Amino acid sequence: MGDNQQKKVDNSRRTWLIATSVVGGVGGVATLVPFVSSMEPSERAKAGGAPVEADISGLKPGDKMTVSWRGLPVWIVRRTPDEMASLSADTSQLADPDSKSPFNYPMPSYCENPYRARVEHKDILVVIGICTHLGCIPSGPFEADIVPALGNYPGFFCPCHGSTYDMSGRVFKNKPAPKNLDVPRYMYLSDTHMVIGKDEKGEA
Repeated sequence: MGDNQQKKVDNSRRTWLIATSVVGGVGGVATLVPFVSSMEPSERAKAGGAPVEADISGLKPGDKMTVSWRGLPVWIVRRTPDEMASLSADTSQLADPDSKSPFNYPMPSYCENPYRARVEHKDILVVIGICTHLGCIPSGPFEADIVPALGNYPGFFCPCHGSTYDMSGRVFKNKPAPKNLDVPRYMYLSDTHMVIGKDEKGEA
C-alpha cells in the first residue's frame, strides 16, 4: 500500500474515531444531565419539609389533632387537668423522665420541663406520633385505667409490641421502645395558631 493510500486510511480512521467520540460524549452528557437533575430535591420534596401551620382554635381538652410535617404525623394534644396532674406524679416508672436521650430530633430547650411543652401553653403537647421501637403509630390518648398496659396512668399505647407513653410522650420502663416520642421545633403565632417545624431559631 502506498504512502498516500496509508495516509487516507489513517485520516479516515481518525475522522471516524473523533465522530464516535463526540457522539458518545454528547450521549454521555445527555444521560448525565437527567441523572444529576434527579438528585436535586423536587419542589414537592421541598414543600414536604417546610414548616406547617395549624389552627388549634377548635382543640378542646382531651382532643388530639394530627398534621403532616416532612411526611410524619405530628400530634397536637390539648391535655385535660387530670392528664396534666399525672405528669407531676411518680416518674420512677419512666425510662427517661427528663428527656436526656432524644430519638431523631434534639429536644427544644423550651420543652425541657415535665410537660415537654412551651410554658405559655403547657397544656398543649406537640410530638411526632411514631413509636420509637419500629415506627408504628401508637393509639390514644387514653384515660387512666382504660388500657391495662398503662395501668393507672393516662397516655398512649402502641398495639404493635406494647410500648406505652405518658401524656408527655415519655416512654415507660421495660418496654420495647427505647426512647421518648420526639418533640419537633414549634412556636405559636397566636393563641389559636401555631407552626410546626420552626421556632425563633429558624427551621428544623
